[in-house]
Amino acid sequence: MSADRPIRRLAALVAAIGLALAAVAALALWRPWAAPSAPPAAAAEGTVVQPAPLAVPDDATVLVFGDSWTYGSAATAPEGGYAYRLGELEGWAETIVDGVRGSGYLKPGIDGPDFGDRIAALDPDLDPDLVIVQGSINDRRQDLSRYSDAVTAAWDDLAAVYPDAQIVVLGPAPQVLPVEEATAEIDRRLAQLAGARGWWYLSPVQGEWITAADYAWIIDTSEAGADHPSDDGHAYLAERVAAALDALAQPVVVEAADEQPEPALPDVYEAPSER
Repeated sequence: MSADRPIRRLAALVAAIGLALAAVAALALWRPWAAPSAPPAAAAEGTVVQPAPLAVPDDATVLVFGDSWTYGSAATAPEGGYAYRLGELEGWAETIVDGVRGSGYLKPGIDGPDFGDRIAALDPDLDPDLVIVQGSINDRRQDLSRYSDAVTAAWDDLAAVYPDAQIVVLGPAPQVLPVEEATAEIDRRLAQLAGARGWWYLSPVQGEWITAADYAWIIDTSEAGADHPSDDGHAYLAERVAAALDALAQPVVVEAADEQPEPALPDVYEAPSER
Protein backbone atom coordinates (compact mmCIF):
# COMPACT_ATOMS: atom_id res chain seq x y z
CA MET A 1 0.00 0.00 0.00
CA SER A 2 1.32 3.50 -0.86
CA ALA A 3 2.36 5.53 2.21
CA ASP A 4 0.34 8.57 1.17
CA ARG A 5 -2.96 6.64 0.66
CA PRO A 6 -4.13 7.10 4.32
CA ILE A 7 -3.46 10.82 3.96
CA ARG A 8 -5.60 10.94 0.82
CA ARG A 9 -8.41 9.07 2.57
CA LEU A 10 -8.24 11.48 5.52
CA ALA A 11 -8.40 14.49 3.19
CA ALA A 12 -11.39 13.00 1.38
CA LEU A 13 -13.16 12.35 4.69
CA VAL A 14 -12.59 15.94 5.85
CA ALA A 15 -13.92 17.29 2.53
CA ALA A 16 -17.02 15.08 2.78
CA ILE A 17 -17.73 16.27 6.32
CA GLY A 18 -17.37 19.87 5.17
CA LEU A 19 -19.87 19.36 2.33
CA ALA A 20 -22.34 17.69 4.69
CA LEU A 21 -22.14 20.58 7.16
CA ALA A 22 -22.68 23.09 4.34
CA ALA A 23 -25.74 21.17 3.15
CA VAL A 24 -27.21 21.15 6.67
CA ALA A 25 -26.66 24.91 6.99
CA ALA A 26 -28.29 25.57 3.61
CA LEU A 27 -31.29 23.42 4.51
CA ALA A 28 -31.69 25.31 7.78
CA LEU A 29 -31.89 28.56 5.83
CA TRP A 30 -34.20 27.29 3.10
CA ARG A 31 -36.71 25.53 5.40
CA PRO A 32 -38.98 24.19 2.59
CA TRP A 33 -41.31 22.67 5.18
CA ALA A 34 -42.14 26.04 6.77
CA ALA A 35 -45.69 27.35 6.50
CA PRO A 36 -46.16 30.16 3.94
CA SER A 37 -45.93 33.61 5.52
CA ALA A 38 -44.29 35.97 3.04
CA PRO A 39 -44.45 36.58 -0.73
CA PRO A 40 -41.81 35.37 -3.16
CA ALA A 41 -38.84 37.73 -2.92
CA ALA A 42 -36.07 36.09 -4.94
CA ALA A 43 -35.31 37.92 -8.16
CA ALA A 44 -33.98 36.33 -11.30
CA GLU A 45 -30.60 37.91 -10.54
CA GLY A 46 -30.59 36.21 -7.14
CA THR A 47 -31.12 39.33 -5.05
CA VAL A 48 -33.54 39.21 -2.14
CA VAL A 49 -35.16 42.24 -0.52
CA GLN A 50 -37.38 41.54 2.49
CA PRO A 51 -40.48 43.77 2.36
CA ALA A 52 -41.24 45.88 5.42
CA PRO A 53 -44.56 45.23 7.21
CA LEU A 54 -47.40 47.35 5.83
CA ALA A 55 -48.31 50.41 7.88
CA VAL A 56 -51.54 51.79 6.41
CA PRO A 57 -53.08 54.65 8.45
CA ASP A 58 -56.74 54.64 9.40
CA ASP A 59 -57.40 57.66 7.18
CA ALA A 60 -55.55 56.11 4.23
CA THR A 61 -55.88 57.05 0.60
CA VAL A 62 -55.49 53.89 -1.46
CA LEU A 63 -55.16 53.46 -5.22
CA VAL A 64 -56.27 50.11 -6.63
CA PHE A 65 -54.93 49.84 -10.17
CA GLY A 66 -55.59 46.98 -12.56
CA ASP A 67 -57.65 45.45 -15.34
CA SER A 68 -61.29 44.42 -15.75
CA TRP A 69 -61.33 42.58 -12.43
CA THR A 70 -60.44 45.86 -10.74
CA TYR A 71 -62.94 47.68 -12.96
CA GLY A 72 -65.67 45.42 -11.58
CA SER A 73 -66.61 43.49 -14.72
CA ALA A 74 -69.45 40.94 -14.31
CA ALA A 75 -70.60 42.49 -11.04
CA THR A 76 -74.20 43.70 -11.16
CA ALA A 77 -72.69 47.20 -11.08
CA PRO A 78 -68.96 48.02 -11.31
CA GLU A 79 -69.15 49.49 -7.81
CA GLY A 80 -69.79 45.94 -6.61
CA GLY A 81 -66.34 44.89 -7.78
CA TYR A 82 -63.71 43.58 -5.38
CA ALA A 83 -61.72 46.85 -5.34
CA TYR A 84 -64.66 48.90 -4.08
CA ARG A 85 -65.64 46.22 -1.58
CA LEU A 86 -62.03 46.05 -0.37
CA GLY A 87 -62.04 49.73 0.50
CA GLU A 88 -65.22 49.25 2.51
CA LEU A 89 -63.85 46.23 4.35
CA GLU A 90 -60.62 48.01 5.25
CA GLY A 91 -62.35 51.27 6.16
CA TRP A 92 -59.99 53.45 4.13
CA ALA A 93 -60.86 57.14 3.96
CA GLU A 94 -60.60 57.15 0.16
CA THR A 95 -60.31 54.32 -2.34
CA ILE A 96 -59.49 55.30 -5.92
CA VAL A 97 -60.31 52.50 -8.34
CA ASP A 98 -58.48 52.61 -11.69
CA GLY A 99 -59.43 49.55 -13.71
CA VAL A 100 -59.32 49.32 -17.50
CA ARG A 101 -60.91 46.33 -19.20
CA GLY A 102 -58.54 44.33 -21.39
CA SER A 103 -55.44 46.19 -20.21
CA GLY A 104 -52.10 44.60 -19.34
CA TYR A 105 -48.43 45.51 -19.25
CA LEU A 106 -48.13 44.71 -22.95
CA LYS A 107 -51.73 44.85 -24.12
CA PRO A 108 -53.80 48.04 -24.53
CA GLY A 109 -57.27 47.88 -23.04
CA ILE A 110 -60.78 48.30 -24.40
CA ASP A 111 -61.21 51.76 -22.91
CA GLY A 112 -57.63 52.75 -22.11
CA PRO A 113 -53.97 52.04 -22.92
CA ASP A 114 -51.57 49.51 -21.40
CA PHE A 115 -50.37 49.62 -17.80
CA GLY A 116 -47.21 51.57 -18.60
CA ASP A 117 -49.02 54.42 -20.39
CA ARG A 118 -51.71 54.48 -17.74
CA ILE A 119 -49.16 54.73 -14.93
CA ALA A 120 -47.36 57.53 -16.77
CA ALA A 121 -50.66 59.45 -16.83
CA LEU A 122 -51.44 59.07 -13.10
CA ASP A 123 -51.99 62.24 -11.07
CA PRO A 124 -48.82 62.85 -9.02
CA ASP A 125 -50.82 64.96 -6.55
CA LEU A 126 -52.89 61.95 -5.50
CA ASP A 127 -50.17 60.92 -3.00
CA PRO A 128 -51.67 57.56 -1.93
CA ASP A 129 -50.57 55.78 1.23
CA LEU A 130 -50.92 52.42 -0.52
CA VAL A 131 -51.01 51.32 -4.16
CA ILE A 132 -52.33 47.88 -5.11
CA VAL A 133 -51.37 46.84 -8.65
CA GLN A 134 -53.53 43.95 -9.85
CA GLY A 135 -53.15 41.59 -12.82
CA SER A 136 -53.01 40.85 -15.54
CA ILE A 137 -53.84 37.71 -17.51
CA ASN A 138 -54.50 39.95 -20.50
CA ASP A 139 -50.83 39.57 -21.47
CA ARG A 140 -51.01 35.80 -21.70
CA ARG A 141 -51.39 35.92 -25.51
CA GLN A 142 -48.61 38.50 -25.93
CA ASP A 143 -44.89 38.07 -26.61
CA LEU A 144 -43.64 37.40 -23.08
CA SER A 145 -40.02 37.92 -24.12
CA ARG A 146 -40.81 41.63 -23.71
CA TYR A 147 -42.76 41.18 -20.49
CA SER A 148 -40.15 41.73 -17.78
CA ASP A 149 -38.86 44.90 -19.44
CA ALA A 150 -42.39 46.29 -19.73
CA VAL A 151 -43.16 45.53 -16.09
CA THR A 152 -39.87 47.03 -14.92
CA ALA A 153 -40.44 50.26 -16.87
CA ALA A 154 -44.01 50.59 -15.57
CA TRP A 155 -42.97 49.96 -11.98
CA ASP A 156 -40.07 52.39 -12.24
CA ASP A 157 -42.56 55.09 -13.25
CA LEU A 158 -44.95 54.08 -10.47
CA ALA A 159 -42.22 54.33 -7.83
CA ALA A 160 -41.17 57.71 -9.24
CA VAL A 161 -44.65 59.24 -9.30
CA TYR A 162 -45.52 57.96 -5.79
CA PRO A 163 -42.16 57.67 -3.99
CA ASP A 164 -43.73 57.59 -0.52
CA ALA A 165 -46.43 55.01 -1.26
CA GLN A 166 -46.34 51.43 -0.07
CA ILE A 167 -46.89 49.12 -3.03
CA VAL A 168 -48.47 45.67 -3.10
CA VAL A 169 -48.63 43.64 -6.32
CA LEU A 170 -51.68 41.41 -6.70
CA GLY A 171 -50.87 38.85 -9.36
CA PRO A 172 -53.18 37.28 -11.94
CA ALA A 173 -55.97 34.96 -10.88
CA PRO A 174 -57.19 32.12 -13.09
CA GLN A 175 -60.29 32.87 -15.12
CA VAL A 176 -60.33 29.23 -16.23
CA LEU A 177 -59.10 25.98 -14.72
CA PRO A 178 -56.65 24.41 -14.95
CA VAL A 179 -54.45 27.50 -14.75
CA GLU A 180 -53.09 28.34 -18.20
CA GLU A 181 -49.31 27.98 -18.48
CA ALA A 182 -48.92 31.56 -19.71
CA THR A 183 -50.82 32.80 -16.64
CA ALA A 184 -48.54 30.76 -14.38
CA GLU A 185 -45.50 32.19 -16.16
CA ILE A 186 -46.77 35.74 -15.69
CA ASP A 187 -47.30 34.97 -12.01
CA ARG A 188 -43.75 33.67 -11.63
CA ARG A 189 -42.20 36.68 -13.34
CA LEU A 190 -44.20 39.21 -11.34
CA ALA A 191 -43.24 37.43 -8.11
CA GLN A 192 -39.54 37.65 -8.98
CA LEU A 193 -39.70 41.29 -10.04
CA ALA A 194 -41.68 42.35 -6.98
CA GLY A 195 -39.32 40.47 -4.70
CA ALA A 196 -36.30 42.22 -6.19
CA ARG A 197 -37.81 45.57 -5.22
CA GLY A 198 -38.91 44.57 -1.77
CA TRP A 199 -42.59 44.88 -2.72
CA TRP A 200 -45.17 42.51 -1.30
CA TYR A 201 -46.60 40.06 -3.80
CA LEU A 202 -49.96 38.28 -3.41
CA SER A 203 -50.50 35.27 -5.66
CA PRO A 204 -54.01 33.86 -6.08
CA VAL A 205 -52.41 31.25 -8.37
CA GLN A 206 -49.90 29.95 -5.83
CA GLY A 207 -52.36 30.37 -2.98
CA GLU A 208 -55.10 28.50 -4.90
CA TRP A 209 -57.68 31.17 -4.21
CA ILE A 210 -59.82 29.68 -6.99
CA THR A 211 -60.11 25.89 -7.18
CA ALA A 212 -62.37 23.38 -8.91
CA ALA A 213 -64.39 23.11 -5.71
CA ASP A 214 -65.43 26.78 -5.71
CA TYR A 215 -64.89 27.92 -9.31
CA ALA A 216 -68.58 27.70 -10.26
CA TRP A 217 -69.75 30.33 -7.78
CA ILE A 218 -66.69 32.60 -7.97
CA ILE A 219 -66.50 32.91 -11.77
CA ASP A 220 -69.40 33.92 -14.02
CA THR A 221 -68.96 31.78 -17.12
CA SER A 222 -72.03 33.12 -18.91
CA GLU A 223 -71.69 35.09 -22.13
CA ALA A 224 -72.27 38.32 -20.20
CA GLY A 225 -69.87 37.35 -17.40
CA ALA A 226 -67.11 36.29 -19.80
CA ASP A 227 -65.20 34.40 -17.10
CA HIS A 228 -65.03 37.30 -14.63
CA PRO A 229 -65.97 37.13 -10.93
CA SER A 230 -69.67 37.09 -10.10
CA ASP A 231 -71.05 39.35 -7.35
CA ASP A 232 -70.25 36.60 -4.87
CA GLY A 233 -66.85 36.15 -6.50
CA HIS A 234 -65.97 39.83 -6.14
CA ALA A 235 -67.05 39.73 -2.48
CA TYR A 236 -64.90 36.66 -1.93
CA LEU A 237 -61.86 38.22 -3.59
CA ALA A 238 -62.24 41.38 -1.52
CA GLU A 239 -62.21 39.27 1.64
CA ARG A 240 -59.14 37.32 0.52
CA VAL A 241 -57.20 40.47 -0.34
CA ALA A 242 -58.25 42.18 2.91
CA ALA A 243 -57.09 39.19 4.95
CA ALA A 244 -53.78 39.10 3.06
CA LEU A 245 -53.17 42.83 3.57
CA ASP A 246 -53.93 42.51 7.27
CA ALA A 247 -51.41 39.68 7.51
CA LEU A 248 -48.75 41.80 5.79
CA ALA A 249 -49.09 44.38 8.54
CA GLN A 250 -47.48 41.87 10.92
CA PRO A 251 -43.68 41.53 11.09
CA VAL A 252 -42.36 38.50 9.20
CA VAL A 253 -40.24 36.27 11.44
CA VAL A 254 -37.27 34.85 9.54
CA GLU A 255 -35.09 32.21 11.14
CA ALA A 256 -31.41 31.90 10.29
CA ALA A 257 -28.57 29.63 11.35
CA ASP A 258 -26.49 31.01 14.23
CA GLU A 259 -23.32 30.95 12.16
CA GLN A 260 -24.94 32.75 9.21
CA PRO A 261 -24.90 36.58 9.35
CA GLU A 262 -27.13 36.96 6.30
CA PRO A 263 -30.95 36.80 6.72
CA ALA A 264 -32.68 33.67 5.50
CA LEU A 265 -34.75 33.75 2.34
CA PRO A 266 -38.38 34.61 3.11
CA ASP A 267 -40.94 31.85 2.93
CA VAL A 268 -43.17 31.79 -0.13
CA TYR A 269 -46.55 33.43 0.28
CA GLU A 270 -49.26 33.13 -2.20
CA ALA A 271 -51.48 35.71 -5.55
CA PRO A 272 -56.47 37.34 -9.26
CA SER A 273 -56.52 37.88 -13.15
CA GLU A 274 -57.88 39.01 -16.47
CA ARG A 275 -59.01 41.63 -18.87
